[in-house]
Amino acid sequence: MGADVSPEMVAAARSRGIDAREGIAESLPFTDHFFDAVFSNAALHWIRGQDAMMAEVHRVLKPGGRFVAEMGGHGNIAAIRVAFTAVLARHGFADREDGENHYPTPEAYTRRLGHHGFKVERISLIPRPTPLPESGMTGWLRTFRRGVLDDLPEALREIVVEETVALLAPDLRDDEANWTADYVRLRFIATISGSTG
Repeated sequence: MGADVSPEMVAAARSRGIDAREGIAESLPFTDHFFDAVFSNAALHWIRGQDAMMAEVHRVLKPGGRFVAEMGGHGNIAAIRVAFTAVLARHGFADREDGENHYPTPEAYTRRLGHHGFKVERISLIPRPTPLPESGMTGWLRTFRRGVLDDLPEALREIVVEETVALLAPDLRDDEANWTADYVRLRFIATISGSTG
């Protein structure tokens, strides 16, 4: 069983026989103490309301339940962010990348989880350089920074993409024109106490 904010993703999951519901992480569409475990992959760094999300995960977990996730961690896409922000600044849109993602340190996320009643069993940062498909960095920017790009004047969007790609090529593109994104992942296992309190 799962939830996603995207109606298309929910429909795709249902077509594969998965009980999926439309909803946001800050207000999960499930009753209290419903799950033995909550799992998330590559989604938590997109959530603006981190505290609301953690409170919801705690609410839907049974006593003794586990919260297991992998997300972007501190240092994730550092080169990409620096280049993209520099290009945005050059064109007068320096603040557009602010707050786009949340990439915490293990220490900071451990404290935050603890504040919401979780005990962190394991947490670590894992550098994971990730080869990009044929569309390379251009495709990555058009996909993962679409929201920022869509807020720019239309005539500027492709210019920002091209200039960002040019800045990143010396460091993230190899001699055979293959791109690798500088991913750093935060993985954790956290549990809640065995009583509902």
